[in-house]
Amino acid sequence: MKIIAIALLSFLFTNKPSPIIKNAAGNYMLHTPGKEVWVTLFDGKTTKGWHTYGKKTVGARWKIVDGALMIDNSVKDGGDIVTNEAFENFDLKLEWKISANGNSGIIFNIKEDTLKYKETYKTGPEIQVLDNDGHPDGKIIKHRAGDLYDLIKSSSEPVKPVGEWNAVEIISNKGKLEIILNGTNVVTTTMWDDNWRQLIAGSKFKEMPDFGTFKKGRIALQDHGNTVWYRNIKIKKL
Repeated sequence: MKIIAIALLSFLFTNKPSPIIKNAAGNYMLHTPGKEVWVTLFDGKTTKGWHTYGKKTVGARWKIVDGALMIDNSVKDGGDIVTNEAFENFDLKLEWKISANGNSGIIFNIKEDTLKYKETYKTGPEIQVLDNDGHPDGKIIKHRAGDLYDLIKSSSEPVKPVGEWNAVEIISNKGKLEIILNGTNVVTTTMWDDNWRQLIAGSKFKEMPDFGTFKKGRIALQDHGNTVWYRNIKIKKL
């Protein structure tokens, strides 16, 4: 707290850019320009910084258990949750764990306009979160864990068994997209070029004219009706 107080005084009396930023969880942190800054999107205790798509708060279906966000199937008030902030160029890291026969996903570049788009997947590409062996989607190419859902099959499958935590990193920077699962790069592609448009034209999203077109948007954790856990969610703006 002393460091923050000194930094604030320095800003007030020198009129220099403040090195203090406030993250999505409402915590203040010191920032030195030019150095990497990771911002926590989930503090492990509250749902600050998130809301259910198209609503102002997070539905009761999403619970916090042992420092993780999880879906409670006994509760009806659910839906995909999205970040309050929209992101453009970013490096996103988080961990996920899926239940037996479970399905979920991490969706990004979402345009939240519920009058035009009723669901997050109408605009945002998805990284699949799945029990490959237990869920029917595991038998479909481009629908398995780590795939860029219905667009690109992952180059390998370093996914861990049901009940174990998986670390995923999503890097989206000026059109280049990389998906890293448990330390292995499983997808690398370029968005918004002719090849990207061809991928969409050959997918289930071909009838959604704005899918995959936005360069900035919210990030979502999907409620697909199955129990799933997410934790250690942080982002760095690039």
